[in-house]
Amino acid sequence: MAAAAAMEMFQQLQSQITCPICGNYFCEPVTIGCGHSFCRACLPRSAATAFSCPECRQMTQVRGFLFINGSLAELTKLGKQLRSQLLQSTGGQRRCAIHKEVLEYFCEDDQTVLCLRCCQAPEHGAHRHCPVEEAASNCRKKIQHLQRCLQKYFKETKKLLVKEKRPVIDWEEMISKEYRKRDSLMRDELYHYLERMDQEKKNKKERLSQESSTLQDLMLDLQEADSQPNLDLLRDVKELLERSKSALSQRAKALIPEVRVCPISGTIETLNQFRVDLRLDPASASPCLIVAEDLKSVRAGEGWQVDTHPGDDSDLPMVLAEQAFTSGLQYWEVDVTQLPQWTLGIHTTYLRIKSPGRIIKCALVFFLRCVKKEDGQYLQSYPGSLNHKLKGSIPRIGVYLEYKTGNLAFYNVLQSSLIYQLPDISFVAPVRPMFSPGPPLQGTKPAPMNLCAVDSHLSSCCYSSL
Repeated sequence: MAAAAAMEMFQQLQSQITCPICGNYFCEPVTIGCGHSFCRACLPRSAATAFSCPECRQMTQVRGFLFINGSLAELTKLGKQLRSQLLQSTGGQRRCAIHKEVLEYFCEDDQTVLCLRCCQAPEHGAHRHCPVEEAASNCRKKIQHLQRCLQKYFKETKKLLVKEKRPVIDWEEMISKEYRKRDSLMRDELYHYLERMDQEKKNKKERLSQESSTLQDLMLDLQEADSQPNLDLLRDVKELLERSKSALSQRAKALIPEVRVCPISGTIETLNQFRVDLRLDPASASPCLIVAEDLKSVRAGEGWQVDTHPGDDSDLPMVLAEQAFTSGLQYWEVDVTQLPQWTLGIHTTYLRIKSPGRIIKCALVFFLRCVKKEDGQYLQSYPGSLNHKLKGSIPRIGVYLEYKTGNLAFYNVLQSSLIYQLPDISFVAPVRPMFSPGPPLQGTKPAPMNLCAVDSHLSSCCYSSL
């Protein structure tokens, strides 16, 4: 009884959601002036057409801008869903809940099972139908095909999952400020450098531990030899002395620190965004320096005093750039290919505390310099504790200045590597780049220090004739 009552209510609803013109459920229903509703496509499209309503025969002017009746469209949608539920409410029974006939057909458009009378109904008359057995067979074939595909993809995904090894990035600071001051941080590269440096520390610790053990054994052998009789001592002393000299020689070599080279991809390319075109200021040049006419090169002249001390700008022969900086980011490059010794940096006024409550301004230089010694070239900084040996010469030096943060850093352009970064400086006055092409080695001809053009490359730096 309940099912019959529900079916009767649905049939009443169905009459309200069926278009009188096409006999199908409403599709984009619109309501005209007389109050009756039709499918939008069933009405004349011309705005000048007088339309006689099939329901009341009242003449109505149909306008092309009629709006869809949203409430009726929603009601039609609910009616379709209700019909589908009524058709399937018989569960395992094989008869239509509406017509009580056997469900023998399948509507491919609505994906529902139907009886013969349902197939002939307006809402299904124009749809594609096929016997239930045929539809079920086709459906099973699709399911089996999908199962095979999904099983294949599942196995492939499992294999990829086993092979996939995602690197764990530990965000630590190493060459920290160098990476932070640029937007595009080379994080993977930083991780590998940290890992490599950590391994180097471990290797050095192990090497020193082994060396300590070797020295301790050698000291015991020396102590034992010292207490031996004269003949026994003289018989074994040659080998013992050679071992001792070898240990001392290796120890001396191990104590010499070397400049670390850590190439960083894209470093010079990034710094070139802040490239400035510098010119030398002849008026600022020390008497023993000769500045080229193009203001792009400088070399040592006569009268250079070799015994100058780093940090004492009054004794350091130098020439300053014309430009002075009080803000922003600047980067310039200098060709030192022909110079065994050189100094590069900046010159500025600096605040210094002389005594409690007394602050004075001092003219200071902050620099990196290369010094030639018997066993090779060394890099030294002022201020700072850098005094390290170079593994090879550096043909071009890049200098980066960041006024606001007080950042002054030097780069090996060829290696795309940071050489050294001075401790942060609190600038209080304009900063001018500083250049010093020496001191020249005794018995050699002074060579030029060249300012590289903004658009120059490492192999095409211009050499001025002085």
